[in-house]
Amino acid sequence: MSKVWLVMFVIFYYGFLSHGVTDVSNRPSVVNIGALLSFNSTVGKVAKVAIDAAVKDINSNPTILNGTRLNISMQDTKLSSGFLGIIDSLLLMEKDTVAIIGPEFSVMAHVISHIANELQVPLLSFAATDPTLSHLQFPYFVRTTESDLFQMAAIADIVSYYEWRDVVAVYIDDDHGRNGIAVLGDKLAEKRCKISYKATLKPNVTISKNEVYDVLVKVALMESRVIVLHTYPDFGLEVLHVANELGMVNGYAWITTDWLLTLLDTDPSKAAPYLNDIQGVITLRMYTPDNPGKRDFVSRWGNLTREKATDQGSLRLNNYGLYAYDTVRVLAYALDAFFKNGGTLSFSNDSSLNNLRGDNLHLDTIWVFSSGSLLLQNILEVNTTGLTGQLKFDSDGNLVDPAYELINVIGTGVRRIGYWSNTSGLSVTEPGKSKTPMTPKLYGVIWPGQTTQTPRGWVFSSGNGRHLRIGVPLRISYREFVSEVADTDTFGGYCIDVFTAAHDLLPYPVPYKFIPFGDGRTNPLNSQLLHMITTGKFDAVVGDITITTNRTKIVDFTQPYIESGLVVVAPIRKLNSSAWAFLRPFTPMMWFVTGMFFLVVGAVVWVLERRINDDFRGPARRQFVTIIWFSFSTLFFSHREKTVSTLGRLVLIIWLFVVLILNSSYIASLTSILTVEQLSSSVKGIESLVTSNDRIGFLRGSFAENYLTEELNIHKSRLVALNSPSEYEKALKDGPGNGGVAAIIDERAYMELFLATRCEFGIVVKSSPKWDGALLSQGTLP
Repeated sequence: MSKVWLVMFVIFYYGFLSHGVTDVSNRPSVVNIGALLSFNSTVGKVAKVAIDAAVKDINSNPTILNGTRLNISMQDTKLSSGFLGIIDSLLLMEKDTVAIIGPEFSVMAHVISHIANELQVPLLSFAATDPTLSHLQFPYFVRTTESDLFQMAAIADIVSYYEWRDVVAVYIDDDHGRNGIAVLGDKLAEKRCKISYKATLKPNVTISKNEVYDVLVKVALMESRVIVLHTYPDFGLEVLHVANELGMVNGYAWITTDWLLTLLDTDPSKAAPYLNDIQGVITLRMYTPDNPGKRDFVSRWGNLTREKATDQGSLRLNNYGLYAYDTVRVLAYALDAFFKNGGTLSFSNDSSLNNLRGDNLHLDTIWVFSSGSLLLQNILEVNTTGLTGQLKFDSDGNLVDPAYELINVIGTGVRRIGYWSNTSGLSVTEPGKSKTPMTPKLYGVIWPGQTTQTPRGWVFSSGNGRHLRIGVPLRISYREFVSEVADTDTFGGYCIDVFTAAHDLLPYPVPYKFIPFGDGRTNPLNSQLLHMITTGKFDAVVGDITITTNRTKIVDFTQPYIESGLVVVAPIRKLNSSAWAFLRPFTPMMWFVTGMFFLVVGAVVWVLERRINDDFRGPARRQFVTIIWFSFSTLFFSHREKTVSTLGRLVLIIWLFVVLILNSSYIASLTSILTVEQLSSSVKGIESLVTSNDRIGFLRGSFAENYLTEELNIHKSRLVALNSPSEYEKALKDGPGNGGVAAIIDERAYMELFLATRCEFGIVVKSSPKWDGALLSQGTLP
């Protein structure tokens, strides 16, 4: 009878499993978990040993799961085979697996995360660092290592620290490479830097040397000399080897993501043939603080590898191994909390898979973990300390307080040059010692080529490098400054000569090409030419461009190299000499006043002296002649009459001093009149032009038009735009009465060229205080 009841119980039990919900006890004796690894990869070899050790340690410690044991099934996904990863994950799902550790590769994680979402099985990856594996899109994907979001932020800070602006990204063209470099571009943009060129490598471990060579040849022709290499450990060294063969060493800065340190930490013998290729490289390593658990595990590592396989005796521990170990512990603590919160290992059919019943793949045997959401919640709520430090997740599903070590490869070893953390940025202080941002600081670096001099980071290349686009005004006047050489695409002139001389002094090549601006029939507007720089059509402008206050607000100018300033040019006439030229030093009024003073002084001295001085006595006629003689003889200091009174002598001394001044002024003026050509013009100054109604000429395209209308309030109807010196000459000769102009207002440099062959015109007004600030100088853009 007991046998009958036993058979009925078995039939009922399995029938319930096949058609309903499977319930296991609240605290089962065994929990099935899975792991997806590539057993032959650099990371997978270490992770396999670390995961086995973690499972053993947890099963041997009854205080963690209170008697429940972990049963782990590992599947070999080969080297990033997405297809095998899918098959392996489905095989694990058939075994009532409650969680999967892995996968190792980000590409595979993207695919398997969809399966995990459907079957509600948490996926804990210790090596998939792709930042686009978002917790929002893949809620059952849990990253138990650092995201590349933070690694790329650290690289961007390094680029900014050394004041580089452009980098070249060389990366694997898969989800891991593309998405990591996309984040790097965003982080560089925050630092006002950018990726100037992206070089992609095939996502295939069998990529040939020739393919790598073709990619790096293009990189070598770029201007940037800062290269970020984002690949996998298994063939990243080959890229650096080809780069060394191409001579991409001196002047270059190579920054690799953490794959290089992972390889060096795991198997230094594999990197030994490439030691010359990796010298001076800056690389990163996930920072794990020192703690007793980590030291104990490192000391046990040698025995663990010998226990697994004899051919892995030289296999060393890397940081991904530490994170793999901690991943198992996170899962164990989460399972313990899961059971304490009343969670049960219950599985149910997926209705969408029932239609596949009878298929050769037997997908209908795959179950949905009904309590998967509760286990996922317990995983994200774990807060403990592991081998890698604090194990706690933030709201985005990332581990808190991400940090990296910055390593410089030197000789046969490596040297730490600093740290980067999400809280303190670049520093030589160990993360956690300071929670506030500090001034970025790193230790010295030995760069590729065994030099301590920081690479400039760029060079103008004559290959694929872009030439500087230099805008040149296509003028029809004053071609002495800048002009296009006939029947060629070259330019000449004073401004071009200055630019060429400065270019030849540069210690590095700067390729450029001149691009004409203008129609060749009228002078182009300088304001439009400068605007082309702001729109990006030109990189710079060379020409006779005047530096004004408004223009300095939109572009940067070089130091001025031509003395400049606004001047007024008008027709002039010569003042010819004559027999009466000796009268020209003084005006008629001055002559009259001077003569009157002579007579007055003579009369005053006569009044003061006549009572006591016999020289001033006698008949009235004699006394009158004496007054006249005495007055005018003082002009030459030849008076013979003596003065005896005190007041008379005082008046005479004062008068003689005045006479001395008159003599000196007269002689100086007369000398100037007789030796220097005298010119005169009807235009006396800018004030006379402003107050008159005469027309004023200016050079078309010059800033002078705006200055005359806005600063001097001259109506536009009085202004005449002229294109060439010949038009200047004709307008000045015609005059305002015959449709010409009374004067030309233009820049000094132009007017000096204009007057060099035209003596009938002259500068009548130079720069005045009213014009200060309107014109600084003349120069060219760099």
